Amino acid sequence: MLFLVFFFGLLVGSFLNVCIYRIPRNESIVFPGSHCTVCGAPLRFFDLIPVVSYLLLGGRCRYCRCTISPRYPLVELTTAMLITLQGWRRGITASFFLYAALTAVLVAVAIIDFDHQIIPDGLVLAIAMLGLAQLIVVLLPQLGPAVLLERTAGFLLGGGLFFLISVISRGGMGGGDVKLAAVLGLWFGWKQLLLLMFLAFVSGAFVSVVLLLAHIKDRKEGVPFGPFLAAAAYLVSLFGSELVHWYLQTFFIG
Repeated sequence: MLFLVFFFGLLVGSFLNVCIYRIPRNESIVFPGSHCTVCGAPLRFFDLIPVVSYLLLGGRCRYCRCTISPRYPLVELTTAMLITLQGWRRGITASFFLYAALTAVLVAVAIIDFDHQIIPDGLVLAIAMLGLAQLIVVLLPQLGPAVLLERTAGFLLGGGLFFLISVISRGGMGGGDVKLAAVLGLWFGWKQLLLLMFLAFVSGAFVSVVLLLAHIKDRKEGVPFGPFLAAAAYLVSLFGSELVHWYLQTFFIG
């Protein structure tokens, strides 16, 4: 079954490559069909088999022989592995499909923010809609109305805290990060959101220091925070409850 989930993840990753390229350029993700970004030649179905087509073509366009970025198969493979882990964690349930969709959007958010330093509103809205679906389909039947308060608190905490950071840093934290933090609070609730923010800030600070020491970035250059929020959100989606329990046991109870 996990093999089928992996194959499904490859297909999702292939679609994400289209989204990652077109959304920042304000292009439709449906029309026109897939084509070479250099020569414009339409791609046939046998040119679009995830990973396999790239390998068979030797990493070059069939028509103009220009090099295809290896990031395309890497996105496909990475997405497939991340979604497969969700399947391993949850089984093939309604919750799995919701978390698989969240995973896909988080991959797109991370790469687009890394490339363009923007988090498109459409992707933030997609996370919000998925969060509402999770609330209605999964959480309310299981946990009852009390979960509404926790999710609302998460939404307000994420948006409010990041808005405050944005104001204090005078734009050091972008509006996209504020909106992303808010909808992740809707997804995870305030307790797991605190863990998510801790992981994102620690990993972001570590990577920023490494980039500065390696002279890859200087102090005037910003490091996009979206990828760290996305990575932390994915980790919490898999192990959030266990990590919160371990933290409380280690530092407050044990």
